[in-house]
Amino acid sequence: VTHSNDFLMIQLSYDGWAGAPDSIKTGLNRGFNIALMYDFPFKKSNLSMAAGLGVSTSGVYLKDHSMDIQGKLNSNQISFPSSTNKKNKVATTYLEIPIELRYRSVPENANKGFKAAIGVKVGALVDAHTKTKYSGANGSKDIDKDANRGFFNPWRFAATGRVGMGNFALFCAYSLNPMLKSNNSNNLDIRPYQIGICLSGL
Repeated sequence: VTHSNDFLMIQLSYDGWAGAPDSIKTGLNRGFNIALMYDFPFKKSNLSMAAGLGVSTSGVYLKDHSMDIQGKLNSNQISFPSSTNKKNKVATTYLEIPIELRYRSVPENANKGFKAAIGVKVGALVDAHTKTKYSGANGSKDIDKDANRGFFNPWRFAATGRVGMGNFALFCAYSLNPMLKSNNSNNLDIRPYQIGICLSGL
């Protein structure tokens, strides 16, 4: 008999930036993560190790500011110019390797009982872009999109935690290194985080 071992992980999150300047206010930021993970149970134990491959996406909506990720205002650093547009989105996508130490009260079936996990994930940045929506001439709705990974750290290391019952859990993730490169980011130490719900199974 094949039992569930949380092979598929789907996460929906509220996203935030720890360490962002006080003047930078954000809106209803959201993220989506998906990962396939293989479970390595410890013999005669409720514990297991799991590793896998996943994709993590994040959208942060800035209020009253935009993010100049192409260095238009200053070629050496990221800047946050004031903006009258209400929708200024900063989007990132990472290809990730998550690793977890897992506890299950019903070790042979992850669909049942209490579950908890702590871990880390290593992510490689594959996309970073901004999107601004504004009203153009004659009332038209226009969109500006800028893409540039140059100011962003190419790697992200994050700590993760998860606790729940059966197929549903609450999860959190916190970046252990800055989102932006230290030598060209105006000394900003922004650490992205996620808090949300996790659906797991298979």
